[in-house]
Amino acid sequence: MKIKYLISIFLAFATISVSAQTKKAASTIKAATLPRPKLVVGIVVDQMRWDYLYRYYDRYKEGGFKRMLNEGFTCENTNIDYIPTVTAPGHACVYTGTVPAVHGITGNDIINQATGKWMYCAGDTSVNTIGSTSQAGQMSPRNMLSTTVTDELRLATNFRSKVIGIAIKDRGAILPAGHSANAAYWFDGSNGNWITSTYYMNDLPAWVKDFNAQKLPEKYLLQDWSTLYPVNTYLQSTADNSAAYEGKFKGADAPTLPVKTSLLYKGNLGLIRSTPHGNTFTLDMAKAAVTNEEMGKGTITDFLAVSLSSTDYVGHQFGPNSVEVEDTYLRLDQDLAAFFLFLDKQVGTGNYTVFLTADHAAAHNPNFLKDHNIPAGFWQDPAKELNNFLEEKYNKKDIVLSFGNYQVNFNYKTINEAKLDEDDITRDCVRFLEKQPDIAFAVDMRKAAAASVPADLRERIINGYNNKRGGVIQVIVKPGYFQGWNTGTTHGTWNPHDAHIPLLFMGWGVKQGRLNRETHMTDIAPTIAALLRIQQPNGTIGKTIVEVLK
Repeated sequence: MKIKYLISIFLAFATISVSAQTKKAASTIKAATLPRPKLVVGIVVDQMRWDYLYRYYDRYKEGGFKRMLNEGFTCENTNIDYIPTVTAPGHACVYTGTVPAVHGITGNDIINQATGKWMYCAGDTSVNTIGSTSQAGQMSPRNMLSTTVTDELRLATNFRSKVIGIAIKDRGAILPAGHSANAAYWFDGSNGNWITSTYYMNDLPAWVKDFNAQKLPEKYLLQDWSTLYPVNTYLQSTADNSAAYEGKFKGADAPTLPVKTSLLYKGNLGLIRSTPHGNTFTLDMAKAAVTNEEMGKGTITDFLAVSLSSTDYVGHQFGPNSVEVEDTYLRLDQDLAAFFLFLDKQVGTGNYTVFLTADHAAAHNPNFLKDHNIPAGFWQDPAKELNNFLEEKYNKKDIVLSFGNYQVNFNYKTINEAKLDEDDITRDCVRFLEKQPDIAFAVDMRKAAAASVPADLRERIINGYNNKRGGVIQVIVKPGYFQGWNTGTTHGTWNPHDAHIPLLFMGWGVKQGRLNRETHMTDIAPTIAALLRIQQPNGTIGKTIVEVLK
């Protein structure tokens, strides 16, 4: 009995000791919770040239772009790693850390090489629109082949992190939010609503319905678009600001400010896309999402992916050397300042991380360049002439489908039915194209590694080529030359005006500083992954920008 009594006492003390150690260990684990920001906000400014940070620097206020430049970290030499430099590949690249050869988004519109049919980058007819009776919601991220940093955050937290994408353009919301997002919302100009698809949900949340009920697009358009400051104070308000380089709104007398959007829209709520109000409207929606979804309020990191699309619409219409683009960025600067103050209050200063970049930049108008004695011009793709040349040799019509994305796409149905040799046709096409006066190089994609072009160009050609979704020949036009357009601007080439983009970080875990060494668009996702201590997206080829991180 005495021995049993002693054993009982020993076991009781042992149990108490183990319990105490367990509580101590649990306390230690709790105290050592992995440090992460409460919220990450990714901002993509569609068509923002890197030099816009400094072209308008003296007119920016302290709370927007200057706050990011002065409090945060700026990478001054960030470049796009592939061709073509257009919206969908750009958004996919920023968030996947990889290039079209891997993530598969080779353009805004893509030719399926097996069928010869066009497909939209985010198009998905297996889903339906939520929030509208139009087909604008038949979208999803299924065409993107790799994960995003937003997907990896969801995986790392066992899907407890909340991820939401917001943009006027569907692709600007869908691709950054990734495959596993809680939601992506985009704008439907037919009814003025923010919509989504059944890929994400079967009904809009009540807060989105309430937000749509405010009818903000109409309210903003009724305000018209006048310059923020007296027009004669604008950098672009000079003799060089010729209306000849700019496109006017339908129904307007001239492409100049002010624009009476209150008279022009006539029920076309989609007009807001082409005004600075579109950016304000997008950030209104972003604030509503943060507030109503309580993003950044829990113990798990959330991620808000915002793309500001109106800068692209305004840029295409008016071009870089316009009062309209300058005014758009001065207004965006104020909108960003207000948004950062909102995050300071809602999430807490120092509790969130924000990065800002662009999906591509933009060129000067060729007519503007020519008028200033700079070599430039308009390149009209020679599809008709090339097809005539091939028909004469092979006795078949329409062997070339298109020159989309500066690539030659073959009509494989015709080639296969006639049992033509694709290699022979490719060689003939390359020889024909190299003789065209406005083309610098024509490169067989499958032999790009051995092409006689500068090494940097070879790499970008290879990175942009996906053999199931890309043309077989890449066309490189001379500097300053672009596919046909007359007013405003465009993009899509490898040149610095299209490929040199801003990249700024600010907030939790970010140093203050400036980096002048070369960095790449593919480096953004792995840098955010390192900040969050999560796995990189599964197709990543970029490298962490270690100088950014504390």
